[in-house]
Amino acid sequence: GVFFTPFQYMRLKRAWRITFRIAGLTAALALAVFLLVRFVPEPPAEKVELARLALSEATANRADTYSRKLYREARSLYDSAMINWQAENERFIYFRDYARVSEFADQSARKARQAAKISKNNVTDLNIYLGQKIEKLNNISGLINKRFSAYPLSPEVWKDISKGRMLLKEAEVSYKKSDYAHSRTKLAEADLLLSGSYEKASSHLSEYFSSYPQWKKWIDKTIADSRRNNSYAIIVDKYSRKCMIYHAGVRKYEYNAELGPNWVGDKKMKGDKATPEGLYRVTKKLGNSRTKYHKALLIDYPNATDREEFRQGVANGSLPKNAKIGSLIEIHGDGGRGVDWTDGCVALINSEMDVVYKIASEGTPVTIVGSMLGYDQLFE
Repeated sequence: GVFFTPFQYMRLKRAWRITFRIAGLTAALALAVFLLVRFVPEPPAEKVELARLALSEATANRADTYSRKLYREARSLYDSAMINWQAENERFIYFRDYARVSEFADQSARKARQAAKISKNNVTDLNIYLGQKIEKLNNISGLINKRFSAYPLSPEVWKDISKGRMLLKEAEVSYKKSDYAHSRTKLAEADLLLSGSYEKASSHLSEYFSSYPQWKKWIDKTIADSRRNNSYAIIVDKYSRKCMIYHAGVRKYEYNAELGPNWVGDKKMKGDKATPEGLYRVTKKLGNSRTKYHKALLIDYPNATDREEFRQGVANGSLPKNAKIGSLIEIHGDGGRGVDWTDGCVALINSEMDVVYKIASEGTPVTIVGSMLGYDQLFE
């Protein structure tokens, strides 16, 4: 074996003792470090990250617009988690408690996911709703064109219609870009203007057509007389802008006509630019040398009924005291301008005026009505 001197043995024994002590201290230190690390509070980084991702998804689905309340709650809870995390990090390491951070993060993630889901549903529903709303307002705009393009609505109503159509176009552009919030705002404004204007115009038109029973009597009498007398008769339909020639009760010709710009309703007085309504007759045929237009048929406006209505209007104050009754109402040429421009006369294009002038004679009936068809027949 190996022989140690007493001195060597003592040195070896001392070395082993030191080694064991170092090993023990090392193990104790390792254990202490392990225990220190083991019991250090762990921040809920994964939960906070999940909450952040859920918020990002909610934002991508525009929950900030279409599920605003839930989205705001989720965002507030996430902010609370971050604030609490920062506050806990400022405390002594072993005194930190991340329970509230974890709770806020869990709640934020849950509400963010709910907001994203609701937003998706809301966007789908809003897409459908806005599409239907746009279609409805375009239909209303089309009806305004169809029924009122040549109807003398007030400048204020036409201004509202024009503005409503502009807003509708803006809403359609936003809708196509999936900017539904902006589209919804513009549609609400457009709806107010277009629907409101359409209701006002329809109410005015319906009131005007309340005279249809009287118009119908005039029309039936004129056609019946034409059939019985085997004669010509002229009927002017103001709403449809038509001048129709009947012979022996049968319609032979139909021409486009232009009227006075204030043609709705009967003519009340001189200068109102209204085309009269009633049963009239041709009193004179005026050739080119006797009229400033291309031929003309002068009618007997005002007749006895017109004079009586004028007298009553002045008497009851609905007409000014200094008002004068109108006159010189004609069917004449130089039409075809595409607008209502006369002082109350009925204008035809020259070639059609030639036909009417040829067949008409003094005494030919001229019946002017608001419409040959009733409101229900035209619009229902």
